[in-house]
Amino acid sequence: MKTKITHLKAEVTEVLTTNILPYWINKMVDTTYGGFYGRIDGTEVCRPEAEKGAILHARMLWTFSAAYRLLKKEEYLDMATRAKRYMIDSFYDKTYGGIYWSLTHQGDPLDTKKQIYAIGFAIYGLSEYYRATADAEALTYAIHLFESIETHSFDKIKNGYCEALTREWGEIADMRLSEKDANERKTMNTHLHILEPYTNLYRVWKDERLKNQLRNLIFLFTDKILNKETHHLELFFDDDWNSKYSIVSYGHDIEASWLIHEAALELKDPAVLQYVEPLVQKIAEAATEGFTPEGGMIYERNLTNGHVDADRHWWVQAETVVGYINLYQHFADEASLDKALACWEFTKSHLIDRVNGEWFWSLRADGTINHTDDKAGFWKCPYHNGRMCMEIMERF
Repeated sequence: MKTKITHLKAEVTEVLTTNILPYWINKMVDTTYGGFYGRIDGTEVCRPEAEKGAILHARMLWTFSAAYRLLKKEEYLDMATRAKRYMIDSFYDKTYGGIYWSLTHQGDPLDTKKQIYAIGFAIYGLSEYYRATADAEALTYAIHLFESIETHSFDKIKNGYCEALTREWGEIADMRLSEKDANERKTMNTHLHILEPYTNLYRVWKDERLKNQLRNLIFLFTDKILNKETHHLELFFDDDWNSKYSIVSYGHDIEASWLIHEAALELKDPAVLQYVEPLVQKIAEAATEGFTPEGGMIYERNLTNGHVDADRHWWVQAETVVGYINLYQHFADEASLDKALACWEFTKSHLIDRVNGEWFWSLRADGTINHTDDKAGFWKCPYHNGRMCMEIMERF
């Protein structure tokens, strides 16, 4: 097993440093208007006029900060600093606080709504930049954003966090994160990506309120979001935590299994960890329903109408590798290591673009490469695949 891990670590280090990170350094830097271009389409055409998304810039900030923290290459620090500067100078709302959802390609506010998911990613990136550099400004803004979420999004009566608000933190009619999401007030996805940055912020800022909210988020997952019968995560909820829409998202299941565990480990509360660890294993086991014989993880299944989306998305494969590696590392589950290695082999064979760099969006259910969706863009960033590589590099 040690030989397999050593080989895997060498391979992911090579992919990170020669395939993923150089793509973004060489192709996405906007030297005219600052920050990064909004989009490279699925046929490798850069679209410099595309809107600039907060998620892309926050994920760039996290990825290159983490890469610099691990590998200490100045080019990674340059990219992380560019992302930090643009996040604070252009995306941060200096009047009302929070992060704009998007900017024009020239850097002016475009969609000024406050999507809590995006603010969470900004915290994730800024806290990682502080981990890597001890930059006080980054930590200060991460704390500002934590305060904004807690002040405006946290439901003090029914618990949990609302999806979105107006620029001025008022109620907003359309709370959806994307067009494919349901317009509901509370979602698994946003809670997962508050849990994730709060864990990272707690690493560098041992604030008691943050600690309490991190613990609360863990229990929201185990007691509200997790379906106790199937051990899949429910996706959409009303204000009272009534679950709506029977859709299983296999990538989110496997991703959540290790992020919940990571949060509990960081909390360093033995009672929480003892409660969470059996559930973490059950969530990952439930996700395995979507794991195919050739080593890929399919996207999702609608339990109401039976429809299956069998595309193998880049991000789902990345999270699958980490989720199974987590089971092997912490629970000595050698079958999970085999699954992680199988998924990595699948990814190498089908999703890594060895010609242009980076990874394709997905392998379609019919076995063809998806060139329709972006190669880089609003949702296509180096965070899932870059993080997969760095998780393996750090864990072993």
